[in-house]
Amino acid sequence: MSDSPLQKFGEWYAAAQASEPNDPNAMTVATVGEDGRPAARILLLKGFDEDGFVFYGNLGSRKGRAMAANPYVALLFHWKSLMRQVRIEGAVTQVDDATADAYFATRPRMSQIGAWASEQSRPLASRELFEARIKAAEQTYEGQPVPRPAYWSGWRLKPDYFEFWQGIDFRLHDRLTFTRADGGWETGRLFP
Repeated sequence: MSDSPLQKFGEWYAAAQASEPNDPNAMTVATVGEDGRPAARILLLKGFDEDGFVFYGNLGSRKGRAMAANPYVALLFHWKSLMRQVRIEGAVTQVDDATADAYFATRPRMSQIGAWASEQSRPLASRELFEARIKAAEQTYEGQPVPRPAYWSGWRLKPDYFEFWQGIDFRLHDRLTFTRADGGWETGRLFP
């Protein structure tokens, strides 16, 4: 067993990048809203290092409002072809503006336009209304770079728990855990 969950994650992530046909960086992000109800959705991991796991979106969306109310979040990566999954839990903080700006600038232009056109997770009267908002945003930023909206940013999850699940025939799976303790990591195993 590795002493570093981040190192182990990096090894598994590299294997997923080599074998998964689509979006090896896709992860389920689970939050709990102000009303105490859980919600989960698929987002894309955009970076990870010793400081945490980074992903982006609309601060006013359901997920954004939930993380503002309760910063404790769970991530789940499932790489079916490898029979592996990784659970990561911890608290999120919003990335700084410079980090959000730098990532936003790398997004495809239509994704940038979409960030302006969409009131993510809010009721939408019709698809035509959304398409009209897209056209309006395209006209507003025609011939110039699209700036990041103030309501669009990212989050960094600082992990305090990892679980690495390796599928084994006959449901005799292997489950390794890492729990943050005393500035390091306490390791363990769970029954499958």
